[in-house]
Amino acid sequence: MSSVPIVLSIAGFDPSSGAGITADIKAIAAHGCYGISCITALTVQSTSGVRRVEPVDPAIVTESLACLAEDMEISAVRIGMLGSGKVAGAVADFLRDHPLPNVVLDPVIVSSSGVRLIDKAGERVLLERLLPIATVITPNINEASILTGMEVLNPGQMQVAADKLHEMEAKAVVVTGGHLDKAIDLLSFRDRQGIQRETFKSEKLRSNSTHGTGCAFASAIACHLANGRSLPEAVLLAKAYVAAAIANALPVGRGIGPVHHLYRMNQQRRANVVHAEPAAH
Repeated sequence: MSSVPIVLSIAGFDPSSGAGITADIKAIAAHGCYGISCITALTVQSTSGVRRVEPVDPAIVTESLACLAEDMEISAVRIGMLGSGKVAGAVADFLRDHPLPNVVLDPVIVSSSGVRLIDKAGERVLLERLLPIATVITPNINEASILTGMEVLNPGQMQVAADKLHEMEAKAVVVTGGHLDKAIDLLSFRDRQGIQRETFKSEKLRSNSTHGTGCAFASAIACHLANGRSLPEAVLLAKAYVAAAIANALPVGRGIGPVHHLYRMNQQRRANVVHAEPAAH
């Protein structure tokens, strides 16, 4: 058994490393967990946007997941971009046959540059097969709007959308409102007393380095759940992590730059600077 939690990322490959598999690995490492991955799709993209999406052969996805699950004890899963209905179906089949704990479903549907990242068949698999088995689903307001078929533009509508997703069998929902004037996230989850809600508010950070915020948020939640934290605490800590990753971001690329997943490494280096003193003669 590993001495640190193993977190599995099932997502697409972003060559710019702002989102997807490589970003997840960085976020998972930043939380002291060990990241493993299954690539669902290749993309041609940069900070300027997505140019092409090529889903992986579903058989490769199935074999990769089975190979990893046979070899390691997985403590949490982050599901991101799936690319196609066939790939989404392969992931759903695997999780049905090999139930894993702490499944965080990040329903990636359309890129920030407007390119669709999953087909309509895949969208149906998200709703009908993956949403019911997820521990928590983390749509932003645009994704919540697509999934529910309703307008989601303010906290009141976020709550109505969460209720509708519960009706679709979602156990817990975090609707993220980073696009709003105030960065408001709504957590809604079921417990023995019924539906509980918590709202997390913060000032909106004005930054051009916000690529991959949803991936970082979902991966951070998965890591905190893998470490045994409650869902409300996991959401609170993940929100703080993403805010810090944006605030510490480096200017990369000519478009929307990535958050700085490993900003804590820089802070640690500064704290551990060795000061040389002249040797006594």
